[in-house]
Amino acid sequence: MDQELIKSCEAKAQEWLASPVYDEQTKAEVKALLDAADKTALVDAFYQSLEFGTGGLRGIMGAGTNRMNRYIVGAATQGFANYINKAFAGKKDIAVVVGHDCRNHGREFAETVAAIFSANGIKVYLFESLRPTPEVSFAIRHLGAVAGVNVTASHNPKEYNGYKAYWQDGAQVIAPHDKGIIDEVNKVAIEDVKFEGNPDLIKIIGGELDYDYMLAVREARIDAEVIKRQENLNIVYSPMHGAGRVVTPLCLRSWGFKNINVVPEQMVIDGNFSTVVSPNPENAEAMTLGMKWGTKLNADLVIASDPDADRLAIVCRDPKGEWIIINGNQTCMMFCYYIIKNKIALGQLKPTDFLVKTIVTTEVIAEIAKKNHVELRDCYTGFKWIAREIAISEGKQKYIGGGEESFGFLPYDKVRDKDAPAAICLICEIAAWAKEQGKTLFDLLIDIYKEYGFSYEHTVNVVRPGKTGADEIKQMMVDFRGAKAPKDIAGSKIVCTKDFQALTATDAEGNVTKLDMPATSNVLQWFCADGTKVSVRPSGTEPKIKFYLEVKGQIGCANCYPGAVEDAKKKVEAIKQSLGLA
Repeated sequence: MDQELIKSCEAKAQEWLASPVYDEQTKAEVKALLDAADKTALVDAFYQSLEFGTGGLRGIMGAGTNRMNRYIVGAATQGFANYINKAFAGKKDIAVVVGHDCRNHGREFAETVAAIFSANGIKVYLFESLRPTPEVSFAIRHLGAVAGVNVTASHNPKEYNGYKAYWQDGAQVIAPHDKGIIDEVNKVAIEDVKFEGNPDLIKIIGGELDYDYMLAVREARIDAEVIKRQENLNIVYSPMHGAGRVVTPLCLRSWGFKNINVVPEQMVIDGNFSTVVSPNPENAEAMTLGMKWGTKLNADLVIASDPDADRLAIVCRDPKGEWIIINGNQTCMMFCYYIIKNKIALGQLKPTDFLVKTIVTTEVIAEIAKKNHVELRDCYTGFKWIAREIAISEGKQKYIGGGEESFGFLPYDKVRDKDAPAAICLICEIAAWAKEQGKTLFDLLIDIYKEYGFSYEHTVNVVRPGKTGADEIKQMMVDFRGAKAPKDIAGSKIVCTKDFQALTATDAEGNVTKLDMPATSNVLQWFCADGTKVSVRPSGTEPKIKFYLEVKGQIGCANCYPGAVEDAKKKVEAIKQSLGLA
């Protein structure tokens, strides 16, 4: 290991030991790192400062500059408070909302955040205990707050915690405020942090907000009558030990569902997530207990939310009666299909209604919207961009739904982030509607594919750690834009290339048009003559580059589905070969 790096980390650690700011427990942990013969853990903890990015913070918990602890959280909050006080100078009674999920140290960090905001003269609405991220977003708007923080690391492993920063619209922060907050955070020294709070400025909130949020979620309901007729739909739900545990069953009940069963082992608040390898409902393993209870109770569907209850997962029965996980693209597609179809059937769809999806999400949604004459907008990955679309059309057009391939959906506009409780209620309504026709959610999926065309999506993550890896990823993007720009992919001609860094779209004849996007982004997309779509983007937080592959096909019946999937998998392998990813 680099001896200069070790010396630098030892010096930083010694500063922590010498400072009167850090508590004795933290100093003991730092001393143990210093005393250890193997310096790997010391270097990991101190080689850099955990970066406050546009979404906030996320990292492994522990002592050190590169770890989530009350001091790193404190410095971030002091910077955030400084920016708020500058942005709203002269405004009376400015307030923020603070929440947390089930993670270890979550309450401690949330109380630290609340104390620092209050010490800076800002009123704080602090949730009494763990609450979903979407409820925090709702509360910011509902209470007229100017910002908010939710302490969560979403679906990351148990070692992690994080800090999501929100602005007064209830959305995660975008320009110009994101850069302004980051600049303020970077100016803060630990001695500047006002840890001693003002209790008079901290108001504890809880059940009353749960009730108001529940009423808001009910606005996403489309057909109350179908729920009334199918009120005994057999639902199994798991909060994955997290924040959806109280609110989601409450919302389901308020929609009219009466047969709500929970996974008891996963209703227990547990920051160690002891019943799963990782609390990510995208992973099949995390749904094992839910499927076990679904089989035992002969459920119609099994649903789960991640620890901060912004993402959801859906498990339904295939034609053989076996459990099958609906993937993120299929989930988003099913929501958009049902919203359009049933708003039309009930006379609720208006010419000014619009949907939003991210650019890497399945193009079948575009086909559904086009055929039904509904406006669909494409935006960058991340719900802050979906929230932006809602904001710019507020009062002029009505947002009726939006989502992304990573298991997030928002079916109404009272919240400005992914909303698992609302999405779970709506998927249960969809399941009730399907059941009334003698169908499962899987049957509905096949119906969509038959009408609008089959698609299969696959993501390839190419990991390249370290500085050499970062340089390699950077060069890959340069090559894809220049010397190694493909003309065809797996034998199909590229008919359009979209470059979101240059904000251009280039067709096969070389004609260039401008892309209308709110900012540039290091993303490339290729659209082929056979319907194949490939999106490429380096990760902003991890040493990897992601390739999102979508291939097209046709199916005529449920029995055709396995064959279509197998054909698509072969096409994916050909695409990987074509792009040098195999």
